[in-house]
Amino acid sequence: MAEKEFKLPDVGEGVAEGELVNWLVAPGDTVTEDQPVAEVETDKALVEVPSPYNGTVKQLHVEEGQMVPVGDVIVTYDVPEEGDDGSGESAESTEDEVETSADADTDADAGATSGESATTDSDAGSTDEAPEPSSGRVFAPPSARRLARELGVDIAAVEGSGPGGRVSEGDVRAHAESGESGDAGAAGGESSGPKQVDIGGKQSAVSRKDGEDADGATAEAVAGSAPSSVEAAERDRTLAVPATRKAAEDAGVDLDDVPTDETRDGEAFVTTEQVQGYAQAVKEAKAAEAEEAAAGDEGGAPARSAAAGNGAAASREPESVPYRGVRRTIGQQMEHSKYTAPHVTHHDTAVVDELVDVRADLKERAAERDVRLSYMPFVMKALVAGLKEFPYLNSELREDDEEILLKKEYNLGIAVATDAGLMVPVVKHVDEKSIVELAAEVNDLASRARERKVSREEMQGGTFTITNFGAIGGEYATPIINYPETAIMGLGAIDERPVAEDGEVRAAHTLPLSLSIDHRVIDGAEAGQFTNFVMERLENPSLLLLE
Repeated sequence: MAEKEFKLPDVGEGVAEGELVNWLVAPGDTVTEDQPVAEVETDKALVEVPSPYNGTVKQLHVEEGQMVPVGDVIVTYDVPEEGDDGSGESAESTEDEVETSADADTDADAGATSGESATTDSDAGSTDEAPEPSSGRVFAPPSARRLARELGVDIAAVEGSGPGGRVSEGDVRAHAESGESGDAGAAGGESSGPKQVDIGGKQSAVSRKDGEDADGATAEAVAGSAPSSVEAAERDRTLAVPATRKAAEDAGVDLDDVPTDETRDGEAFVTTEQVQGYAQAVKEAKAAEAEEAAAGDEGGAPARSAAAGNGAAASREPESVPYRGVRRTIGQQMEHSKYTAPHVTHHDTAVVDELVDVRADLKERAAERDVRLSYMPFVMKALVAGLKEFPYLNSELREDDEEILLKKEYNLGIAVATDAGLMVPVVKHVDEKSIVELAAEVNDLASRARERKVSREEMQGGTFTITNFGAIGGEYATPIINYPETAIMGLGAIDERPVAEDGEVRAAHTLPLSLSIDHRVIDGAEAGQFTNFVMERLENPSLLLLE
């Protein structure tokens, strides 16, 4: 056997360092070439780092959460040398064993991955050929293996529907929903414990990891539903950074149950401090209930009060959260835009009763094509019509060249809230696509952005941006321009509001609009004219047929 060192590669164009968010292997694990061994977050994306060797993990040189410069050693492998006895046999058995050992070990050691479960099959990084029926090997891409770990499914027990029996993410989900995934856990004994499950954004409330240090007792103490004395939030969706999700899994609590007043991009946002405070409160409340049960009613209530008080005190301790990776990139971009372009925001409201009726009529027809039709494609079409009429809103100011570039392409960025912050995938050539095509593309990009699977290329080339803060019930805002663009349109919630017409007040569906412009390039009058032009098409959607 020979030792081989693996240095952190350049996982993105021009990236100098990355945060090692999660190890997918542990010392002693057998790995194959191209098998993901770690998740690394850079200032651009969260990526899986594949192994360059077939061999055994000897040592991990970096802790989770540590920033690692590109070129630093992160893993040492024991790799079979050429000429070793049975080398060919060993290589074949290595590939067989990794399917079970790597998945089993990462279930116990790897932290929760960020984002929601993937829903798109991907064969990237997999070069396996079709297996022989007797080989016992499992053929699945990294995304399917990752989903299997998240759902607590034994990948070896999943029946693959792809060529040569390849297992897709759909196969893993079908297996999990059939209820067969529990067999693997039972075979492993109680030590495997329940795993945190994330299906459609809702996680199970129980997670347990045995064989850890003293902190492992916390997970056992809080596993199960929270005591009645501790209030659980019971949300359907919660945003958190990977380190916080890891802390929740280690503590055995459900992120959706952790109380929080913080929000990020309109979604509830939980910090590690809040997870720890909630876990401590649950632990102490359970301990108090146990003492009360043992001692009877006498003295039980004070014990519970003290426990709750201690939990509240612990939650007041400040916490330092790293400001780096994607979060830092977003912050730098917002700062550069706000302090470079003088922002002015123009507000108005469109009465969209006809649009509501048209969308209702077309919704079922779109569903027949497996497309969910929202209002966004109609807004995009109306905006492109306005951008063609008022080209300065589809421009870029090049100060060094002393010129304004009026762009002839209409590529609209769609702001999407994710665990890591706001991401803006771009729909290219909006003017060349139908309403249904736009709906399908927006749904796909938004879904993959939330799962952190959108590529850098898909977030570049935008000429104008839309942010839909109305999805959480807001009306007006002052959006920050996605620099170097010169304008951004914010959409409020479409809802019934009182409208005065001909001396009468009636309830009408209205859409609040907030247009922010770079006042160096666009005058206020032009912003108002552009908004009126767009509103006319939203209020009379039949005009979109002329575009």
